[in-house]
Amino acid sequence: MATVFKRGGRGKRTARYYIAYFDHTGKRQVRSARTTDKATADRIAAKLETDAALRRDGVIDVQLDSICQQAKRTIESHLEDFQAKMVSEDRAARHVHSTINNIRAIAGSEDFVVASDITADGVVRYAGKLRQRGRSARTVHAYLTAIKGFCRWLAMHHKLPRDPLVSVKKPNPNADRRRERRMLLHEEWNQLHATTLKLNAERYGISATERVLLYATAIQTGLRSAELRSLTRGRFFLDVTPPYITCKAGVTKNREDARQYIQSELARRLKQHVGANGVRNVFHMPDNSDVAPMLRADLADARKAWLDDARKASKERTRREESDFLLEANFEGEVLDFHALRHTCGAWLAMTGAHPKTVQTVMRHSSITLTMDTYGHLFPGQEADAISKLPEMLGDPSKSMPSVTSARM
Repeated sequence: MATVFKRGGRGKRTARYYIAYFDHTGKRQVRSARTTDKATADRIAAKLETDAALRRDGVIDVQLDSICQQAKRTIESHLEDFQAKMVSEDRAARHVHSTINNIRAIAGSEDFVVASDITADGVVRYAGKLRQRGRSARTVHAYLTAIKGFCRWLAMHHKLPRDPLVSVKKPNPNADRRRERRMLLHEEWNQLHATTLKLNAERYGISATERVLLYATAIQTGLRSAELRSLTRGRFFLDVTPPYITCKAGVTKNREDARQYIQSELARRLKQHVGANGVRNVFHMPDNSDVAPMLRADLADARKAWLDDARKASKERTRREESDFLLEANFEGEVLDFHALRHTCGAWLAMTGAHPKTVQTVMRHSSITLTMDTYGHLFPGQEADAISKLPEMLGDPSKSMPSVTSARM
């Protein structure tokens, strides 16, 4: 039998009633009736007893009932658990923050309060609003990825009876990318390298020699800005063959240790630099906001030097001025920023004929699809080589097929 009682002292009219009862598993439960009226508390107690009996007899499906209760919880309460799950998976703090904020933005805009409020129509409507505001397909993709991942987690953990967004399709993030990067051409690198060392000017607190080493390391390893910033002297293995640099999983994007090989000449120059560098971090990189301006300034100096090498008022000078050589953005709108040095690594590997799987490994791409989407057009002669091998695979038809004359004999 359920017991109805007050807490907070007898005789207090403001004290609420509580109910003690045994649930379907036989466990004693105590919950507030949220009322100061005895008759109302008795009716609630009777219902709790009835529901417990129905669950014991199998009339009410306990699992479905639990899912229904979870679906009535607020989205914000579920987000706390979802965020904890991402943190436990060692997801990057920046990714966790943006994912949670994207989900909150959609929920707030479409008045989703509890989990069961989330609908495909509402999410698609929000995506449409983003496009109307001129947001890119990549941005829309990020918002939909966040909310779809959240709903998939809700369904998998029995917090929703089904995934309400299974029919929602994400746009191709490359459909209208607002920032396309280009690779640094070999000739551009040679000019940038030579000019920076010749001018020998300190920029953003880092010497010309160190900047060139930083750029070269970025190109040869494909390491990102944050990964390069984290490198300490103990991460360089320059006396082995072949030399390499390691990066801890804590700072890599895929949260895995990285081992990036470099050429012996760069290893020799880095060894001199590391030996002369008395501080823990190998590169004196400026603030994040200054890394791209630092490279752009060096590119501008290199382009000016390249232009000045041509005689003024000459056809060659005119040709160079009309070229996009070393410009921050080429005529296609593709930009050269610091991350473009990583892009240069993958592009140069593809152009030298490296196997796509090798490029994927060096660039630490999650899938070969990403590698081919990014660099597939640079792998030389792939289609022609494949077609040229067809005769060998098919054999010589004249040798394997009987002639018309011999077939009739």
